[in-house]
Amino acid sequence: MELVIITGLSGSGKSRTINALEDIGFFCVDNLPPKLIFKFAKIGKASKGNLDRIAVVNDIRGGRMFSDIFGALKLLKQDNIKYKVLFLDANDEILKRRFKETRRKHPLLGVSGCATVMEAIKKEREILLPARELADFIIDTSQFSNAQLKECISKLFLEEYSDGMIINCTSFGFKYGESAYADLVFDVRCLPNPYYIEELKHKTGLDKEVRDYVMSFNETKQLMGKLEDLIYFLIPLYMKEGKSQLTIAFGCTGGMHRSVTFAEYFYEKLKHSGNRVSVNHRDIDKK
Repeated sequence: MELVIITGLSGSGKSRTINALEDIGFFCVDNLPPKLIFKFAKIGKASKGNLDRIAVVNDIRGGRMFSDIFGALKLLKQDNIKYKVLFLDANDEILKRRFKETRRKHPLLGVSGCATVMEAIKKEREILLPARELADFIIDTSQFSNAQLKECISKLFLEEYSDGMIINCTSFGFKYGESAYADLVFDVRCLPNPYYIEELKHKTGLDKEVRDYVMSFNETKQLMGKLEDLIYFLIPLYMKEGKSQLTIAFGCTGGMHRSVTFAEYFYEKLKHSGNRVSVNHRDIDKK
C-alpha cells in the first residue's frame, strides 16, 4: 500500500494536488482528522489491493486537532506502515493574492489575534514548521500553473512507488528573489549573458541558439564539469542520509537564459544516468 499524507499552507494548492493524485489512481480524502489517519491506513492495508494507493490531506483547517498528526505518524511507524509526507508551499504574496482572487477566508483569520491575511499566513507558517521539517517532498507552487503542478505530482508518484530519491533541477532569476527551498544553489551569472545579444534577447535556454551561445565558452564547459563532479559526488551522500527529494537550483539574472541552459543540461545528464529527475523553470515566462 502507498500512503501519501499531504499538508501545507492554505492556498498552496492542496485541492489541485488531490485532483492530480486522483487522476493517477489514488483514493483521496480531504481534511481527514489526524487521529483517523492510522485507522484509515489499517483499512487500506487490509483491503487486499482495493485501497492500495491512498492520499489524505491534513492541515490547519483542523484547528487544534492538527497537532495530532505527529502522534498519527508515530503509530504508522510502530505498525510498519510506510508513508510519505508531501508539503505544499508558496511565497506569502502569492498566497495573499490567491485568497483575494478566490475570495475565500483564511482559516486563521480572526483567530489567535490574526487580523489580516498576512498575519494569518505568518501564524500558519509557525504552526506548520514542524510538519515541514518532517516532509519527504516539498513543492513550492508559487509559479506553477495547474498543468505544471499536475506534471510535478505525476513525476513524483506515477512511476512505481520507490524509496529512491527524486532530483529536481530548477532555474530562477535572482532579480525575482532566490530559490527559497533549494538544497543546492549555483549562481551562473559569472558567464556571458545572452540577453545582450539582440537576436537572443527574447529567446530562452530552451532554444538551441541560446544553448549554443552559452555552451560556446570554455568557462561554461569548465564550470559544468566542476559542477558535474560535485553533484555526482553529493547525490550518493544525500541518498545515504535517506533524503527523498533533492532540489538543485541554477540562478542567473532573469532566469531565462544561462540558468535554463544549466538546468536542462543537468536534467538530461542525470536522467541518462538512471536517476529519477524532473525539471522546471520558475521565471522563464516573466518579461
